[in-house]
Amino acid sequence: MQDPGWVLETWGYIGIAVVVILGNMGLPIPEETILILAGYLVWEGKLRLPIVVAVGLVSAIAGDNLGYWIGRAFGRRAVERYERWLFVTPARLDTMQRVVARYGPLAVFAARFLPGLRFLAGPVAGISGLRPMPFILANILGASLYVPAAVGIGYAVGLGWGEYLTRLEHAAWRLEYLVLIFVLCATVALLAWRALRATRPR
Repeated sequence: MQDPGWVLETWGYIGIAVVVILGNMGLPIPEETILILAGYLVWEGKLRLPIVVAVGLVSAIAGDNLGYWIGRAFGRRAVERYERWLFVTPARLDTMQRVVARYGPLAVFAARFLPGLRFLAGPVAGISGLRPMPFILANILGASLYVPAAVGIGYAVGLGWGEYLTRLEHAAWRLEYLVLIFVLCATVALLAWRALRATRPR
């Protein structure tokens, strides 16, 4: 996915749903970038806030639940078989399993806010044998906080930089998206690096 802005402009709410569901199922897709960009497009008036939040919330919950049931049904081999494509190492998977085994639903809730670990929360919870109801409750609560926060960040970017970026758009083709994506990618990369260091086995 080279241009998340293109996905939103072309597919709109459907694009949000597809990316967020896949990102929560267990694929390493930065769905937070899509949600933040969606919030920015809400500020521009191209998308409607209630629909963006509703679509993001339902998709995040559904995607995590699908990942959970895949992990529960097929076990660890479901992740290990594609670990090279998922950028998951056995050590990292072991660490995530220990965290889920120790903290249960709290780990599922916290992982929602950690780039690089979010996409593993559902499958690992299923692999670890976490009971369905605690997982579903933690999943819903985490998504209910995470989705509005991510969309709100994009809207805040519009409030702070939107007019400046809009003026730049007339001087360079879609420059506001390039600047925004660069800032978002740098932020996500930094958070993912810190999250990986925090969960690295000692």
